[in-house]
Amino acid sequence: MQFSGSYVALVTPFDKNNRVDDNKIRELVEFHIANGTAGIIPCGTTGESPTLSNEEHRHVIDVTVKAVKKRIKVLAGTGSNCTDEAIEMTAFAEKVGCDGVLVVSPYYNKPTQKGLYLHFKAIADCVKIPVMIYNIASRTAVNVETPTLARLVKECRNITAVKEASGSLDQMAAL
Repeated sequence: MQFSGSYVALVTPFDKNNRVDDNKIRELVEFHIANGTAGIIPCGTTGESPTLSNEEHRHVIDVTVKAVKKRIKVLAGTGSNCTDEAIEMTAFAEKVGCDGVLVVSPYYNKPTQKGLYLHFKAIADCVKIPVMIYNIASRTAVNVETPTLARLVKECRNITAVKEASGSLDQMAAL
């Protein structure tokens, strides 16, 4: 799958009781469909993925996929600093019908480049849907360097894109 057009990271709306607001998710989906958005990203970092419980995370992805009804693409945020958790969430996203996943670099742990490679490869190997790597060193304290990304793309057919937010124009040009 090629990612093209505008993909919007959805906020995760909550009701007055601090529960995920399913109706507001559906409203957001309809708004983006009506306005020509190519795809939406539930549970990215904008959607508070690090603070959602696993149950809430799965719920938001499921509600979003059901609301979209294949009218636009759904690229679910499934990254975590825990490889096993990211694998579980990525497999869930594929199972419920997501078109792809956005996987952020592990945060807090500060893995080596080899550690990043092993993390992303394990996630990509668990599914057939496309994987977009999210490189945002300002939030994760680790940069996915160009040789690491190149190796991943070469060895994992379903790693098809990178959301490059390292802040380095040199790195962006090299990619």
